[in-house]
Amino acid sequence: MAAATPTGDDPGSVEIWPMKDDEADISAVLSIYQEGLDGGLASFETQAPDWERFDAAHLPAHRFVAVDAVSDAVLGWVAVAPISARAVYAGVVEHSVYVGAAARGRGVGKALMAALIESVTAAGIWTLQAAVFPENTSSLALHRAAGFRVVGVRERIARRDGVWRDVLLLERRSPEID
Repeated sequence: MAAATPTGDDPGSVEIWPMKDDEADISAVLSIYQEGLDGGLASFETQAPDWERFDAAHLPAHRFVAVDAVSDAVLGWVAVAPISARAVYAGVVEHSVYVGAAARGRGVGKALMAALIESVTAAGIWTLQAAVFPENTSSLALHRAAGFRVVGVRERIARRDGVWRDVLLLERRSPEID
């Protein structure tokens, strides 16, 4: 799967490719993940997992990287994890999407979300869900633009850096699934 989108002021494009289990993708994905965690608005986690934990947690068929068409640099990534091992929830996954700081504002997140939605819909997955801090306005805007809606608030669900934080629960139900 490859998709290209304009990259704002840059005349190049962003290409979306399946995430590879090679040193280049692994290193870039974990680095972008850590950069997002360091910003304090992405997750309760403060340390990116090692590749073995990342790999075990995310479904291989629905992992993508955004790559700069000119430099081949990985700009961002998206992946999904099952929410339950129970068969009745096989069509529900939670996703994560991270864009490197240097690539923000170039349509990377939008391109990653479009590829993910296409992939999970083709696989019969009917619900994508996410938990987003209310202060992460960029992520909320990205999700709303991709058809997500807020379905609830988990108030003071956990602490980040000693501070109780809320998360908004978002979901996107596939209109193509009966």
